[in-house]
Amino acid sequence: MIEDVAEEVKTELTTHILPFWEKLKDDENGGYYGRMEFNGTLRRDAVKGGILHARILWAFSNAYTVLKDPEYLPYAKHAYEFLTGPLWDEQFGGVYWSVTSDGKPAEDLKHGYCQAMSLYAISSYYEASGDEKALMRAMEIYDLLEQEMRDEYGYKESFTRDFRWAENEKLSENGVEAAKTMNTNLHVFEAYTELYRVSGYPQVADKIRELLDIFTDKIYSPRRHRLEVFFDESFNAIIDLHSFGHDIEASWLLDRGTEVLGDPSYIAKIEPITTNLVQTIYDLALDSMKSSIYMESENGNIRKNKNWWGQCEAMVGFYNAYQKDESKTEYLQVVEDIWQFIKSHFIDSREGLEWIQELDASGNAITSLPAVGIWKCPYHNTRMCLEVIKRTGKKESSFELPPIDLF
Repeated sequence: MIEDVAEEVKTELTTHILPFWEKLKDDENGGYYGRMEFNGTLRRDAVKGGILHARILWAFSNAYTVLKDPEYLPYAKHAYEFLTGPLWDEQFGGVYWSVTSDGKPAEDLKHGYCQAMSLYAISSYYEASGDEKALMRAMEIYDLLEQEMRDEYGYKESFTRDFRWAENEKLSENGVEAAKTMNTNLHVFEAYTELYRVSGYPQVADKIRELLDIFTDKIYSPRRHRLEVFFDESFNAIIDLHSFGHDIEASWLLDRGTEVLGDPSYIAKIEPITTNLVQTIYDLALDSMKSSIYMESENGNIRKNKNWWGQCEAMVGFYNAYQKDESKTEYLQVVEDIWQFIKSHFIDSREGLEWIQELDASGNAITSLPAVGIWKCPYHNTRMCLEVIKRTGKKESSFELPPIDLF
């Protein structure tokens, strides 16, 4: 029963996921420790990533907003101060890719994905904290994305510190050097949706419409029933790749964006695409038991590894699709079955650890991948838990948020 899943994910979030990340708070140098190995060894001297800190900020901000527990806001504030302090470039603006453990620039690359994730998180923090300075900082990032990091076709990838073009090796995989990616444009869309939701600024709504047009006209392939992944400057696909996790994630993020936008013409335009994306993932990407999702397909060959974030996005994506059409009971069953798979294969039962990052095709944990890193964070699993809690209508607490003086 989905109600049972909601109770279980709430327990997992509040007694396991968030307490794990709370313990990574660095009270000496600020922010959160940047790396923990698979075996639990904490690397206190590791670099601290912009994306990691944005995602920690997002997780604690939304945990506070949804669960109404005052414990979480100080952890969000700690992440916010580091993201807008040592990770922020005071000279040229924007968030660095990473800084050293004591907060000095390590890799001063400015990546569109990193700026988008930071904007997403700071917008959520503004809602949680009511700090007007956070909204001002969010708009600074918005202006950078619009003025420095896009062209007539869409949002670009990688730049030097002073916003000159740089090679994009951060998101390009599969041996491809891409000028644009679906992933960066998806997360700009995600960030603008959140910024518009908390601010109501009409110029942001206009950019959401532009991004929806990019997805429908450039990124979505009606012939292949999927989103293309890597593109040249003009948004021509340059590789035959189907990213299952991103498609199921996009299905509900695009629906969320049109809901927040509230424009009936775009709801009508996007809904057939998101419906099609979900059905394609159901048909192609699930394992034989329909209890987990594979990673991707390249040139028609499925890569049968499974990662933690793909399972989380599949739970939300399939549940969102079921809520739109409750005759699709098979989607609800997938949600429940993936949760069982997560409990058995991804939640790490070892003392002091959180979730395993990836399984190989045989179902074994890939031990070379860290428990905490630039990309391994509390964002996807926290968001899945909160989405399930909200969508099942659970009232987590009757506690009223008190006025909290953090500033």
